[in-house]
Amino acid sequence: MSCGLSMVKYLLFLFNLLCSICGILLIVFGILLFSNIHNIDDIAEAVQTQQVPITMIVLGSVILLISFFGCCGAIRESYCMSITYSVLLFVLCVGQLALVIYMWVQKDRYLVIMGDVVEKAWARRTRKADYMDAIQISMECCGKNSYVDYSFQGYYPPSCCKDSNCRIENVYRRGCKQTFVDFWDKNSDIIKYVGLIIAAIEFVGFIFACCLANNIRNYKRRSSY
Repeated sequence: MSCGLSMVKYLLFLFNLLCSICGILLIVFGILLFSNIHNIDDIAEAVQTQQVPITMIVLGSVILLISFFGCCGAIRESYCMSITYSVLLFVLCVGQLALVIYMWVQKDRYLVIMGDVVEKAWARRTRKADYMDAIQISMECCGKNSYVDYSFQGYYPPSCCKDSNCRIENVYRRGCKQTFVDFWDKNSDIIKYVGLIIAAIEFVGFIFACCLANNIRNYKRRSSY
């Protein structure tokens, strides 16, 4: 085996190890952002309102799968697997850039959708309060616009306070709609920049994969003579 082939092989292996870690982090971060679901109705609503966490989980799974495929191609020194891996990595990189650009352009529209999530949760709280409770606990907020929204019923739900004994003295002051929108406003920027960094890393991996495939082909050609 030539020195150049060995160097590219080990560099690609380390790159795929890094990509696997990135994929796992995307999956974990997406799961942390995804709301707890308990039945089919929650799943349907989650799919409509939480596209970013779902996309992160799917993207992380795809990156993990492609990285595993790339590791196998590097270890086995297979030209076919290496070139297939490079094509898949390039397609993934382009798709990821398209997603980042979409989030950049449609950010205001997406934030409006996130505000509608709280509106819907507030409207359905009388027959099913667990979704609103989940938002209030995770975001540490109370009511749609503020804790005053619960004044008409004379008490505050336990999800509006850190303590189980929820009173006016320890109730969360911020409303959930603005808190939820601000949360996604901040995290959407983080997701965009992380997506750009990962796309750049994937492009470097694409170059390494093409170099490995080319070196494998040249090495096998020289070996056949």
